[in-house]
Amino acid sequence: MTTQTTQTTHTLTLDHGTLDVTVDLQGKQGRPFLLLHGGGGPQTVTPFAGLLAEQRPARVFTPLHPGFGGTTRPDWLTDVRTLAQVYAHLLDALDLRDVAVVGNSIGGWIAAELAALGSDRISSVTLVNAVGIHVPGHPIADTFSLTPVELSRLSFHDPSKFRFDPSALSEAQRAVMATNRAALQVYSGPHAMADTALVERLAKIAHPTLVVWGASDQVVDSDYGRAYAQAIPDAEFRLLEGTGHMPQTETPERLLPVLWDFTDSHVGA
Repeated sequence: MTTQTTQTTHTLTLDHGTLDVTVDLQGKQGRPFLLLHGGGGPQTVTPFAGLLAEQRPARVFTPLHPGFGGTTRPDWLTDVRTLAQVYAHLLDALDLRDVAVVGNSIGGWIAAELAALGSDRISSVTLVNAVGIHVPGHPIADTFSLTPVELSRLSFHDPSKFRFDPSALSEAQRAVMATNRAALQVYSGPHAMADTALVERLAKIAHPTLVVWGASDQVVDSDYGRAYAQAIPDAEFRLLEGTGHMPQTETPERLLPVLWDFTDSHVGA
């Protein structure tokens, strides 16, 4: 059994201006999840969204960060904090409550910023191998200087299962990858995937928070993940062995029960 994906576009108005946000929805009933993708684009979370909607009573909303997947990024949308404000408005537009927010990599950073805004529509937050903070001695890999093959070696516990062949891409796929990369560079800011002031904002998060980390991640190591959890009041930390930077892709069957048990225990929090 596979779930069908419904795609909608929502026009949102912020103080900065107006923009359209494209959202994929999988699942017709159950707990609402806001699933935020990383720099690899929505395809890095779409299969997991389908799995979650198939195996649990869940409605999984996966927005495309403006500028990704052929969407348009307005000139005023240049940082993760503003993107988090966009998603706070999106939750209002969708009129969702008791939302479990989940983000991977830069999507985890966005989720953390969204949590720091303090929306009462959110009941829990799960950060999966998130970036966004500075941790002395535990730098974030400079992904922009790496080829896709090199990045794959750092991202997966077993890269041989995720071989990337650039020559197999169509011209349209290459164009989307290029625009995704350009959008990611804008959002990541001048400090390459981090904001020096983020730790101060993390200290204000009041939502139940779980930090999940793939033990084999060489983009951001597990001690970086522990520091992330320590920066958030009462956050839990869970290490997943045998997986890397994208557990939702490499070991979805291991991530799903961990995510569900945590979010289910904080319904209505």
